[in-house]
Amino acid sequence: MNISFDKINTDNILSIFPLLSKINSKTPTDILRKRVVEMGNCPNYECVAVFDNNEIIGICGLWYSTRHYLGKSVEPDHVIISEAYRGKGVGKLFFNWIYDYTKAKGCEAMELNTYSTNTKSHKFYYNEGFNIYAFHFAKILREDQKFY
Repeated sequence: MNISFDKINTDNILSIFPLLSKINSKTPTDILRKRVVEMGNCPNYECVAVFDNNEIIGICGLWYSTRHYLGKSVEPDHVIISEAYRGKGVGKLFFNWIYDYTKAKGCEAMELNTYSTNTKSHKFYYNEGFNIYAFHFAKILREDQKFY
């Protein structure tokens, strides 16, 4: 393995699509692509990736904000490591890089959401020192009331 980490440039944001579509199979492809491009253009979002010899093997979106209860914070989103690289310490290396990267940008805290059924991620985040402080609620405002 020749592992490296870097930011994905906005003009190359769709390069995350193959991995992202593995964790989001509910959203129609055209809508998912449109959302990814829109996210890439948000000033408080960036996407970072893990590479093995220039091949993307992991992704993580980073949402930046300042919150009254945390200060300047970052929220990792749509974190995924390619199945072939899971259990090999790549996720730990990636998060260590993300901690350093976001601290250098002035972040004081990190919070994230993970699906309640994704128990493997829960174990990983507990091992990384995360604690449960709240529940995440969602309400669909679209006419169809569907989550996608």
